[in-house]
Amino acid sequence: MTVPELLMPQYEHKQTSPLHVVLYAIGTILVGAAWLSRENRVVSLILVSSAALMILAALCFGYLVVRDEGDALVLRYGPLPVFRRHIPFARIAAAEPSRSAVIDGWGIHYIPGRGTTYNLWGFDCVKMKVDNRIVRVGSDDVQRLARFLTEKMAGQGAF
Repeated sequence: MTVPELLMPQYEHKQTSPLHVVLYAIGTILVGAAWLSRENRVVSLILVSSAALMILAALCFGYLVVRDEGDALVLRYGPLPVFRRHIPFARIAAAEPSRSAVIDGWGIHYIPGRGTTYNLWGFDCVKMKVDNRIVRVGSDDVQRLARFLTEKMAGQGAF
């Protein structure tokens, strides 16, 4: 292998979703409604604030990047990089393809008894056991991610 190949991640995948487009549309509609109700400052302020929150959420959850960073799996939502999770491979005890439930939702959710879910769209995911906790990572590339994690854990003597 050449030096550039050694520096490249063994796994990287970017999943996009139409959800952020819906959030932008809602934000735009709220701005229009605020303009139409500009005579009532309180209503207008509430609508503009709500629009700002929708647009901020769209910027935070436009895509989900799952990436190998040598010693850890990094999950990063974007394009505004507010939400990020770093999971050291040494802490992953198991990984398998799975499906999340409606209750797990989209985005970042913790549900007692079910664990934490990082998901952007759809229900396919990789279910991991991390420090005796369940972590689900939603992906449209589940088989390849699960295979990569299994190979990474086997190479580190995790099994």
